[in-house]
Amino acid sequence: MEQLGSFLPLIILFAIFYFLIIRPQQQHQKAHKAMLESLAKGDNIITTGGLMAVIVKPEEDFIKIKLNDDIIVKLDRAYVAKKVELGEDA
Repeated sequence: MEQLGSFLPLIILFAIFYFLIIRPQQQHQKAHKAMLESLAKGDNIITTGGLMAVIVKPEEDFIKIKLNDDIIVKLDRAYVAKKVELGEDA
């Protein structure tokens, strides 16, 4: 019983750490992965570099994005920061 009492503060500290840091991070990663899988042609996105673009053609690992009327580039899906809805400020 004494051994459990000595580990109790450590167990409580781990529980606090889990619920304040680990669990929210896992939920954020799951939501980001779902957003990446749902990208479709015509969606407006912001890349991790801060560029705003429109998706031209989603592929398996990469997406083709249009930066302006003339420039279309291929981007790794991992570099999409977020999807922007119309009317939402970046």
